[in-house]
Amino acid sequence: MKRIKFVLSLMVFSLAGIHSPAFTQASLVDTSPTASRVVEDGGTGPFKALMISESSLPTHTVFRPGNLNDFGPQNRLPIIAWGNGACANSPWEHINFLSEIASHGFIAIAIGLMPKAGERGRSTSRSSQMTDAINWAIRQNSDMNSPYYNKLDTANIAVSGMSCGGLQALESAPDPRVTTVVVCNSGILGDTSNRLSGMPGLTKSQLVKLHTPTLYLLGGEKDIAYKNGMDDFRLINHVPVFVANMDVGHGGTYAKPHGGEFSKVATAWYKWQLKNDKDAGMLFTGNPAGLAKDPQWKVEKKKLP
Repeated sequence: MKRIKFVLSLMVFSLAGIHSPAFTQASLVDTSPTASRVVEDGGTGPFKALMISESSLPTHTVFRPGNLNDFGPQNRLPIIAWGNGACANSPWEHINFLSEIASHGFIAIAIGLMPKAGERGRSTSRSSQMTDAINWAIRQNSDMNSPYYNKLDTANIAVSGMSCGGLQALESAPDPRVTTVVVCNSGILGDTSNRLSGMPGLTKSQLVKLHTPTLYLLGGEKDIAYKNGMDDFRLINHVPVFVANMDVGHGGTYAKPHGGEFSKVATAWYKWQLKNDKDAGMLFTGNPAGLAKDPQWKVEKKKLP
């Protein structure tokens, strides 16, 4: 039994890094502090997105609308801090997904250096880097010399991540500044005694620290994080929680054009939770919830209308 649990721990931590997304189609050779490029076509949203390495936060990669002139005190960008699969120090696996979300009027700040084409993040990242991302965004919003001055919505902040990054999001979730949590292809392991170095050593008691609506996106029963994620859902009874399963396995749909179905559902959740978009919220409300009408998805919810 111990051996089985160890294998599950290893897979949750590492399998996020074995998929080869469409990222290799896009070349990035400049990783200087001012490096930037458009991923795919910039996304399907109304604000074509840019991936950029900011000199004021060189440890992270920022995804945001390319034209910041569209934003200001009356139209701010909600903040999303993102943790990568395998706790990688690069969002190489998620660039299509994060760019698509940004194109709908968000700033997503991913842990790790902006990747070169074909490269995977190898360094271990830390949950504290999510806090670094939030702190940076808040400072930028109040800095008159920053291009983000008065353009970021510091009252609406999400922590999110995939696989090991999902555990980083759960570890960061108690931060009182956080207003929603999105956990992708992840869940807290029942036995952390054999966890790998760098993997957050959370126990199920962490779930009682959630204080915001929470979304779980899982890859169905063949997702090695399925049992852990569904057990989290079972145990969460004090905050609104929604779990959606699509039968795609642990790799999700991040590598698909524009991040595939996972980005559509995540974007709708962010719009609802961070922008109060009630139309987007219809995917998650009602009996059955709107998403339940899509045969690709199986859903459950608690404490949601």
